[in-house]
Amino acid sequence: MTKRIFRTVFFVAVSMFLASVALFMTVLYDYFSVVRQEELKVQTDLAARGVRDEGLTYLEGLETLDCRITWIGADGGVLYDSRSKAGEMENHLERREVREALEEGYGTAARSSFTLAERYLYSAKRLEDGTVLRLSAAQDSLPALFFGMFKPLCLIFAAAVCLSFFLASRLAKKIVEPLNGLDLDDPLASGAYEELSPLLGRLHAQQQEIGRQREELMRTSELRREFTANVSHELKTPLHTISGSAELLAEGMVRPEDVSVFSGRIYGEAKRMIRLVEDILRLSHLDEGAGDMEWEWVDLYALAEETAESFSLAAKEEGVAFLFAGEPAAVFGIRQLLQGILYNLCDNGVKYNLPGGCVSLEVGEAEGEAFLTVADTGIGIPAEHQERIFERFYRVDKSHSKEIGGTGLGLSIVKHAVSLHGAKLELLSTPGKGTKVSVRFPKKGEEEKDGDGRSVRGAQAVPGRRDHGSGKDHGL
Repeated sequence: MTKRIFRTVFFVAVSMFLASVALFMTVLYDYFSVVRQEELKVQTDLAARGVRDEGLTYLEGLETLDCRITWIGADGGVLYDSRSKAGEMENHLERREVREALEEGYGTAARSSFTLAERYLYSAKRLEDGTVLRLSAAQDSLPALFFGMFKPLCLIFAAAVCLSFFLASRLAKKIVEPLNGLDLDDPLASGAYEELSPLLGRLHAQQQEIGRQREELMRTSELRREFTANVSHELKTPLHTISGSAELLAEGMVRPEDVSVFSGRIYGEAKRMIRLVEDILRLSHLDEGAGDMEWEWVDLYALAEETAESFSLAAKEEGVAFLFAGEPAAVFGIRQLLQGILYNLCDNGVKYNLPGGCVSLEVGEAEGEAFLTVADTGIGIPAEHQERIFERFYRVDKSHSKEIGGTGLGLSIVKHAVSLHGAKLELLSTPGKGTKVSVRFPKKGEEEKDGDGRSVRGAQAVPGRRDHGSGKDHGL
């Protein structure tokens, strides 16, 4: 950039110098031509007076070194010439200055020689007897004047080039210096040219975006490593159990009455691995946006009722009461994911509850928003863990979690499914008193989008639901 600025400034400086010299010489040449023409007119007036008083005698006795005097008759014939014989000269009647003098009393003209080396100025005046007295003077032409001053002009040009080179170099460095001093990590603090403020602003925004993306990439990379380590750990435990039990069975080291115990252990661990793989695949699918899943209007009440019925038996076995209440609520979403949200929240409510406790599930609409709430009277979640429980494989009490089973991915699936539906997730929990999780879905608009981006008109009526009576509580 410095070289380009230098070349531009240097070229402009030299060009301006040459243009100035040409313009100066042209203007100066024209000025001196006018001055010389005025001097020639004065000399013509003086000579005319001498001819009027003394006639030819005055001209013959006059010494002229810088001009030529010609006396021309009214018919154009030359009566006298200071440098040539009058009889040998051609008729001058058609000469411009002579013709003007005969018509107007005074005439001027300027003509260049065929070699362009000299330029002649003419001044003619008509005398009282009708004759014309003409004076002419030679003047160097503009090219001749230029070549005559060639050496001094070359010296001046060389000095101008050196000065332009020095100034262009200094100016280029001075212009580029603030740009070279830019702090790319903090462009706005560099104090460069004001004209660069929009560019520096965009550069600063890009730096911040790059920094944010770098942090996000590092965070994603860390989460991926952590996720891989957790998956390896979660798979390794059941695999060791299965491998060890199968080895004992294969070696015949298990008593016949204990075969069913070892077989059940293998079966249980295999089911645990299957659930883990299914949850991992489900999370991967959600990470990709679940674009192949169908969006539709779903009756959240009916879906919640089915979930409550499916958990009734498990809740009784754990000594936990399961209550369900609600009213019609329509949600435009993916049925499988909505079902997964309900299942995982209810499953946690039952698993992490206390004997004699209670889990309540409620769905409905408030202020145009569909909502679902799962509350339990279980062990609760300490405040320092509440922000992390939706992370993959994160467990508050790892020993207790192993006792009750689970893959540690349920709440992560809930979080992704809620985010995919544009809903809001809220958690309230107090250790020893229980946990309440609420999901609020966006308001129903006049027009929604399906999974393929097509417009879908929202139905005015709520999709059909089983007639269980709005607002009633069901103890299951």
